[in-house]
Order: sequence, then C-alpha cells, then structure tokens
Amino acid sequence: MEKTISPYLELGKINRLRVDRETAPGLYLMAEDGNDVLLPGQYVTDTMCENTIIDVFVYTDSQDRIVATTDKPLAMLDDFALLEVVDIAPFGAFMNWGLPKDLLVPNMFQKTPFTIGEKRFIKIIYDERTHRLVGTEKIGDFFDRRPKGLATNKEVEIVIIAKTPLGFKSIVNGKYEGLIYHNEIFEEIKLGDKRTAYVKTVRKDGNIDLTLRKPGSKNDGSSAEKVLTLLRQNKGSMPYNYKSDATLIKNVFGMSKKEFKRSLTQLQDARKIEVKETGISLRL
Repeated sequence: MEKTISPYLELGKINRLRVDRETAPGLYLMAEDGNDVLLPGQYVTDTMCENTIIDVFVYTDSQDRIVATTDKPLAMLDDFALLEVVDIAPFGAFMNWGLPKDLLVPNMFQKTPFTIGEKRFIKIIYDERTHRLVGTEKIGDFFDRRPKGLATNKEVEIVIIAKTPLGFKSIVNGKYEGLIYHNEIFEEIKLGDKRTAYVKTVRKDGNIDLTLRKPGSKNDGSSAEKVLTLLRQNKGSMPYNYKSDATLIKNVFGMSKKEFKRSLTQLQDARKIEVKETGISLRL
C-alpha cells in the first residue's frame, strides 16, 4: 500500500514527507501542498533518496527556522510532560525535551521561578506571538470542564502532575483534571507517574475525584494476602495489631487502618495468623 504524505507541514508534530531534493545542507522534504522543510545533513542516511517517504518531527531551530529531525522529542504539540530544567535566562527557562534545541518556558508561563535541575510538569503549546513551540506550566485553562462518559467506577488513564494539600492532581484521559485525595493513597506515587485509576465522583465544576483502587477490590483478599506476604518476609511476626496507629499501618502495609483490621479478622477466621497485644504472627 502506497504511503500518503502529510497534506501540509505541521509544527510540533510528526510529519510524513517526501524527499524532494538533495542540497549541501541536507535534504528538502515536501508536503502535499508543495511546502518544504530542510532535514539537516546530520540526520540523512544512505536509504534516503529522491521520492523516499520518511517520518520526521518538525520544529524551529535556534535561529527560529522551521526544520525537520528524525529524532523524537519527549513531548509534542499539545502533550503534557514532566521535563527537567537545564538552563535559566532572564526571559525564561529551558527544558530538556530530547532535541538539540531545548524548549523554552517563558517567564509569563511559569507559576513560580524555575531552577536548574528540577523537573516541572508542562504542556507544549504554539505561541502565536513568536510563532514558536514553547512550554507552559499554567495548564489549568487547557482542561475540558465538561467530562463525557465518565460515570462512577469508570476506568481511566491518568498522569500525576502535582501534589497539593488535598492530594495529587492528575490529567485524566489526556484532557480532564482529576484529584486523588491523600486518604485514598496507600502506595508510593510521584510526579509523572502514569496509572490506571477509577472515577469516584464527577463534580459540578468538571473536576473528577479518583481512586487507585479497583471498585470491589477491598473484598477480593488481596489485602489479606499482602499481610501474609509481609509476615513471611519478616520471619513470621510483626509488631502491629488492631490498635496500631493508622499512619504507621499505611506506611508499612500500604492500606488504611480499616482495611488492615478487616484483613486481620479475615486471616484470624481462616486460622492463618494469631493476633496478640505484642503484634501478629503466622500460625505454625
């Protein structure tokens, strides 16, 4: 089947273009509408000859010229990404996005000043003032506030983007904003993590309350099995019981105290453990 080329050049995206001609600086690649772009010689291979169809990323170089590259960036136009700050200038910060030219996040698109070495969650956008791709940390305006098809218990894909006093903010299915409350988290999560989550509530403001626990999973025995596994790893006994502190239980077992107590009862009834004032132990 013959490959079809892109109808026109799209900045910030992968373009499928035809090799039109070879020049000293590199190959010129053409879109269907006749506009072309240079693929610098450093990216040219022996298999690229006239009329070859190749996929390239199109962006602007350090001199603001539109160019093509066979390198793939860490994020493209309209993508969200956790990127590292590699340089600071009076007018903004530069982020490593996997290309020779770093991505600029202008000061006006930063929530707080950036520092070299830290990572920030940003969105790649087209800046109409400068006609360049830039990053913005002010991503709230880009979320769709009218979620569709997200009923309670619906499975969704999320990316963790920020930690707040209430919990962890996330991007839901690439276009909505969600929140996992701290008391719903029983495992380590960090910025940039991609997870499967489940809808608890879709609020009137369009934000979505989430949980990482699959609906109904609290009764599937997995928590009790986790207690057993940790007991086996700790020579059959651990200094925790029904009276143990909830924060300690969360840190050690990765579950709420209510779930922990339910697991202890389940394991006791199954005669797999003993619960004493000094802690819990496996039955011999």
